[in-house]
Amino acid sequence: MASEFDRHFLLDTVSVLRFVRARTDFFSQDAHLQAEEIGDGNINYVFRVWDADTGRSLVVKQADRLLRSSGRPLDMGRSRIEADALRIQGKLAPGCVPKVYDYCEAMGAITMEDISEFRNLRLELLDGKTFPRFPDEIADFLSKTLLPTTDLALDRQKKKALVKRFMNPELCDITEDLVLTEPYWDYKGRNVLTPGTEDFVKEKLYENAVLQAEVAVLRDRFLNCPQALLHGDLHTGSIFANLTGIKVIDPEFAFYGPMGYDAGNVIGNLIFAWANKLLTEPKNTAFLKWSRQAVAAVYDRFREGLEREYDARVTLPLYWEADFRKRYIDQVMADSLGYAGTELIRRTVGDSKVAEVTTVTDPEARKTLDMLLIDAGAALILKRKKLQSGTAVVNALKKAAKQYDL
Repeated sequence: MASEFDRHFLLDTVSVLRFVRARTDFFSQDAHLQAEEIGDGNINYVFRVWDADTGRSLVVKQADRLLRSSGRPLDMGRSRIEADALRIQGKLAPGCVPKVYDYCEAMGAITMEDISEFRNLRLELLDGKTFPRFPDEIADFLSKTLLPTTDLALDRQKKKALVKRFMNPELCDITEDLVLTEPYWDYKGRNVLTPGTEDFVKEKLYENAVLQAEVAVLRDRFLNCPQALLHGDLHTGSIFANLTGIKVIDPEFAFYGPMGYDAGNVIGNLIFAWANKLLTEPKNTAFLKWSRQAVAAVYDRFREGLEREYDARVTLPLYWEADFRKRYIDQVMADSLGYAGTELIRRTVGDSKVAEVTTVTDPEARKTLDMLLIDAGAALILKRKKLQSGTAVVNALKKAAKQYDL
């Protein structure tokens, strides 16, 4: 039977009510439904729909053929990739992602669990709040969603089919440019430097052949290592948290790549929270201590989680060799620190910055913050194979800060 939702059009707060009734049985037929748009105004359209009598609610996220922020065309297939990734991650790490109730390919719309009781982790950390269970929770999510999607654990043919299904060229292209190219070679002229840091950036990034060679290795692995199914954009703005748990959202950048990219993004964004407070609230010792400990704990717990998943899931005798197991996990952890470094650098000099950087408005403090983040990022990239514990990572951060008497 034909439906008005067989062809794409942009939903609004009226049509989304019809859409939810037509596509799901989440609400009773006589429910008094209301809706509001809660999107951030950048890429997609997001609606919260609720029953005014019971308070029961869900969320509809819709993709368009054009980016709402710029009008640039973008493949709507990202919506299908996001729905598929959420379903897979939901099975591997139950409760850590929103439940998917429905996906409508024609409308590019995912109907999913409302996670309003959780809060945007980036904003919470910026407010100085801490989450004692977070390092364990995110490390558990990483290990449970990454290693089980590799050739170590999956049938080879199934894994190859997933690699094909999660080909995501347009969104990967964004990462390949903004994260792994332009911060070191500003060939599109899109970098945005803090006044007074131009010579520093030139020396440390644009003319640093040693660093560029290491970034080239990381870039090559990103392009040519379809190791595991990644979230692909796992910063603290894509993680919602409260004192009871976490919800990881927005895996529209999902694709098959090196496991360390996801872990590195988490570590890098925790470093942003630490560095921001180091410049803006140096006397907030409780938060500074927690954020350093969180960086160390995510690194250590992720390694432990990988080892646990490896031992539980790997069945091929060749992979049981202790030396192979150690080298495999060491490579993932080195990648994690390398990509943490590229995340620090790209959010500092690129045009897609984070609030931990942009909210520092004092000119001298901002210059110091930028230089600290670049130095810390470069140290993680260059020393990624030598730093083999959370404590060693934190010590590298402290050493970078000491240069600026912080």
